[in-house]
Amino acid sequence: MIRAIFLISGHVQGVSFRAGARAQALRLGIRGYACNLRDGRVEVVAEGDPAALAALEAWLRRGPIGARVAALERAEYTEPVARGFHTR
Repeated sequence: MIRAIFLISGHVQGVSFRAGARAQALRLGIRGYACNLRDGRVEVVAEGDPAALAALEAWLRRGPIGARVAALERAEYTEPVARGFHTR
């Protein structure tokens, strides 16, 4: 089990990015959350097995229809995450 934080920039707000990330995470058995940041990025904090996080990261690099991902930053995250996967 690993934890990671993803910061996604580009045209990622107002295109159901958080809802899509939640759907993907739940399908992959990942816990965590997705939230919009004031600077226009989306933050995703996720915890799961390495293969699941790799699959989520691949989806985050594309996003839902209508999104244009310009960049994705990933860092290891040390705090445990909540149960399930939610949006804020």
